[in-house]
Parts: sequence; structure tokens; C-alpha cells
Amino acid sequence: MGNPRGRDWMKLFFIYGTDEWLKIGFLILNAISFIAITILLQIYFSPFISFLHSLLPSLPTPALRCSAAFAGSVLAVSALLLLIAAANILYSSLPLRWLMAQRMIAAVPDWSAVRTALDLGCHRGILLNVVALQLKKQGSSGRVVGLDRSRKTAIAALRRARAEGVQKYVTCREGDARRLPFAGGHFDVVVSAIHLSGIGAHSRRDSPAAASAERVRGLAELVRVLKPGGIGVVWDLVFVPEFAQRLKEMGMEEVRVSGSVTAYLTRSHMVSFRKPLTAAGAECERQIVTNIVGRNWALGEMKKKGSSALQ
Repeated sequence: MGNPRGRDWMKLFFIYGTDEWLKIGFLILNAISFIAITILLQIYFSPFISFLHSLLPSLPTPALRCSAAFAGSVLAVSALLLLIAAANILYSSLPLRWLMAQRMIAAVPDWSAVRTALDLGCHRGILLNVVALQLKKQGSSGRVVGLDRSRKTAIAALRRARAEGVQKYVTCREGDARRLPFAGGHFDVVVSAIHLSGIGAHSRRDSPAAASAERVRGLAELVRVLKPGGIGVVWDLVFVPEFAQRLKEMGMEEVRVSGSVTAYLTRSHMVSFRKPLTAAGAECERQIVTNIVGRNWALGEMKKKGSSALQ
């Protein structure tokens, strides 16, 4: 089966697979259960009505038949919706990620000038290898670094780069998006797909403000390691409007939010921007990030103290 970019989906699936098998399996298993119950209800409809009538003799038979038929319809529709959800998650985990990676690299106007790129949160390496393929297409001597919080995941992404034939363009390493192990202004391009929103996941139980502060730290690090005049592109399921607002507050230029794309049963967006060339812009960015993070931390502390006082 082909795709609009000339790649074979089966080959892509063989290289990258999916990390959503548990969700997909759970949805399909429940859908099969609902379908089986619906079929059994159709086959044994009359005995089932007789059984219900023996339990509820006061209810008329037409009402019982109508209720049973409605329940069967609900089960059938639920099974269909579960199968659609499973198909969407499977599609989002590989074909859509590949297509969105193509859209993300298209947001960079001139790849011939790119010598250093970073994929922040490389996961299985789909976006990482799309960037590497673009560098290879340009005949570039540049390299792309894939960074992930898990060393095991980073190593697996490097193996997939070999399968794509772009290993000489790729380096993978372990690291935290909130404290990137790179000097400021190191990369011409920084991309990130569905990673920044997960940074503050552990803080959401404490307060939304603390989670927001963690995300801003990650976004600020992304901006910090980007060269003046460099391009950043972020795809996220939930927080792109927040990221776009923060980037504007940091003084980033050409902040653009794409139209929505349904991924993992929700509306996702992509935001791209350019880092200012001026030193004044960089200083403004640092000051605003400090203020945002400090403000969100203070709000989180106030909420914690308020909760403690109530207890």
C-alpha cells in the first residue's frame, strides 16, 4: 500500500512499528465482545425475551422486546465506534506521524543552509529520520541529533536510522528536555513532535500551574539551543495555543499555527517560529521565560499552601 510521499506503509510499519498496542488491543477486544453479545442476542432473541419476562412478569412483552432491541443497537454502535477509535490510534501512531513529519520539515524554508538539527523527544525516530532523509536529499554534511529521556529508546531510534540508510546523518542520546545538554545557539533547526506536552505530566496532580511551568521550561530550552535566525517547529495534541502565546511573549518572530489535524482522537496543531537575530531579542526571551516560570511556580506554591490551610 503506497502513500502520497512515495513510501510503502508496510515497510514503514516494519521499521517503526507502533507503541500503542495496548490501547489498540484493549479497544479491539471490547469491540469484539460487544459484537459477540450483539450476535448472541440476535440468535437467541426469543429465549432471551422469555427469560426477561420470567424475571419481570409485570412488564409487557412488547416493552421487553423494544428494550432488548435498543440494547443490541447500542452495543453494535459502540463496537463500531471502538473499532473506529482503534483504527484512528493505529493511523495516528505511524502513517499520520510520518505525514506530519513531512509537514514539519516543509515549514523550514531552506534546508541547504542547515548544518545542525535537533529532534527533541525522538521516540521511535520517525521525525528524526525524516529530517535525516531531508539532509541526505540535499547532499548536506549536516547532522541531526535525536534526544529522548530514555536511553533505550534513543538506541532503538539509532537502529531505525540504519534501517533507513541515514545513520551517518544521525546521532542519538539520552537527555531531559528541561535541561538540554547543548550550548545556547547550537542548532539551525529544532523540531519536536508530541513531546513537550508530556514534560509536566508528573506535576499535573500537584497543580496546572506547576505543569505549565515545566512545559515552559522545555519550550525555553528549545529556544535557547536554537541559533539566532534558526527555525523551530513543534507539533502537539493539546498545548500548541499555549506554546504559540509563550513564543510570542519570548519575542519569537513569524509564529504560525497550522490548521487542526485529528490525531489520537483529538485535534492537534503545529506551530513554527523563527528566533530573532538581535541580541536584544534573546535577552528579552530570557527575561520573559524567567518571569513566566517564576509566576507559574508562585501560583503553584500558593495553591499548595491554600490546600494545606484548608486541611
